[in-house]
Amino acid sequence: MTSTAPRARPEKEAVEQPTQPHSWPQRLRGFGYVPRPVVGLRDRLVPPYTRQPRHLWAQFGVHPDAVTAIERITAWAGPLLVALVAGVLRFWHLGSPKAVIFDETYYAKDAWALVNQGYEASWPKDVDKSILANPDSVPVPVEPGYVVHPPVGKWVIGLGEQLFGFTPFGWRFMVALLGTLSVLMLCRIGRRLLRSTFLGCLAGALLAVDGLHFVMSRAALLDLVLMFFVLAAFGCLLIDRDRTRARLATALPVDEEGVLRPDAKVAGRLRFGWRPLRITAGLMLGLACATKWNGLYFLAAFGLLTVLWDAGARRTAGAVRPYVAVLRHDVLPAFAATVPVAIVTYLASWTGWIATDKGYFRNWARTEGAGGSWTWLPDWLRSLWHYENVVFDFHVNLTSGHTYQSNPWSWIVLGRPVSYFYEDPSPGQDGCPANAAEKCAREVLAIGTPLLWWAACFALAYVLWRWLFRRDWRAGGILCGVAAGWLPWFLYQERTIFLFYAVVFVPFLCLALAMMIGAIIGPPGSDERRRTVGAVGAGVLVLLIIWNFIYFWPLYTGQSIPMDEWRNRMWIDTWV
Repeated sequence: MTSTAPRARPEKEAVEQPTQPHSWPQRLRGFGYVPRPVVGLRDRLVPPYTRQPRHLWAQFGVHPDAVTAIERITAWAGPLLVALVAGVLRFWHLGSPKAVIFDETYYAKDAWALVNQGYEASWPKDVDKSILANPDSVPVPVEPGYVVHPPVGKWVIGLGEQLFGFTPFGWRFMVALLGTLSVLMLCRIGRRLLRSTFLGCLAGALLAVDGLHFVMSRAALLDLVLMFFVLAAFGCLLIDRDRTRARLATALPVDEEGVLRPDAKVAGRLRFGWRPLRITAGLMLGLACATKWNGLYFLAAFGLLTVLWDAGARRTAGAVRPYVAVLRHDVLPAFAATVPVAIVTYLASWTGWIATDKGYFRNWARTEGAGGSWTWLPDWLRSLWHYENVVFDFHVNLTSGHTYQSNPWSWIVLGRPVSYFYEDPSPGQDGCPANAAEKCAREVLAIGTPLLWWAACFALAYVLWRWLFRRDWRAGGILCGVAAGWLPWFLYQERTIFLFYAVVFVPFLCLALAMMIGAIIGPPGSDERRRTVGAVGAGVLVLLIIWNFIYFWPLYTGQSIPMDEWRNRMWIDTWV
């Protein structure tokens, strides 16, 4: 009986399929091209943090659960350690030099008057020497003083004076504390922004060894206080971004395989509801404006940034017209959570001036300003409005020359730093070696760590490329902080301005540099050779920056050094 089962076709008789042409990405693989990995919707909305390679820990016998615990601990232990080092550096001999350096002559005394009587006073000339010799013997003048900056920064300085006295250590204490806390904040902000504990700690460490941030942390000036509130506001908005996107991911549908799917209806109509961190950001930005007026630029820039972040979240979740959805659901709540809160905070900062009824221009509405069409407003509000108009005229017309003024074009390359303090002690005095051939130099120079800032020039170019051509939201956030702190000064080319104003965007320069260093090391999944070469290159750069900070340490702390050593550190003629 013959079997009817089909015979197996011999292998050599198999029908050949026509060869399909390779796609261009497949062809480029021969040249080292690696396609981008496909990222799920949930990870696009809330990217996971970089995890430690489990196989490396396994070689040391560490269980995967223990690795998870280590990651959780280092998320805080790493930033705290970096902040501890920064704090030790900033509080070391904080009272030295025992002098009133640069604009401390205004803010230290204004702060002392504020905490004692609620308004700034008109101090007699040459009172600084008496304060340094015996502060208890110097009474606070009753006559009000004309000041050109809001009071919050001076209230902060005054708190340190209340704790530790009317001394250099006292008026620098709170600024040093905020400088230390800003390093801790930047570590955590960098970790959340770059999704890496290592890169976050690196950003904080770079801030810890930046010379401008270091000097400003050890001087009773307002710009470091402004920087602290701006950075705190950015951190609040960053956390709010993560929480909002997580809420959006929770609301999206999941298919039968458990995969999150985009949904145009949910993404376009979902209301994000109560967002307390936006209100906190509004409070921080109000305190920034109540420290120096250029906080207004950050209020505008960060307000726009957080709305654009909402638009990006809705677009990722599947919204067909994300900007229309943002206009309907997000713009008004974002405005209400930031701008009114900032205005109320700003007005509240003037409480001492309002309550005491003795501040400068406090009674203007009852005297020179009596009458008019605005008499229905409270007298204190009319007087404050007049005061602010006078101050505005002062700021926009401040064109008197200064030895250390600089153009904002030169800031990023440290064209003209500011000398806060300078003495030339003779041999055997104030730390000058007795065998010195000539007088020594003792200076506090407000200048960033040169190698850090010059490397940051390339980092800014890198993040600009990431934002323009890769649409990297992280790069956009960093650029927003730099732009809000730097670009407005180009509107006042004739105004007397200084390099130390740039301290407000130094944290964002450090974030840009940390992001570039992360790219140098290589993305996750890179081969071992690529990561090794990148790590060596990045390590050399970081070590050079640390060495540069140590080399300029005497100029940051006012230590006496031989004149030849001081000249060796004047790398550019305009630094002298």
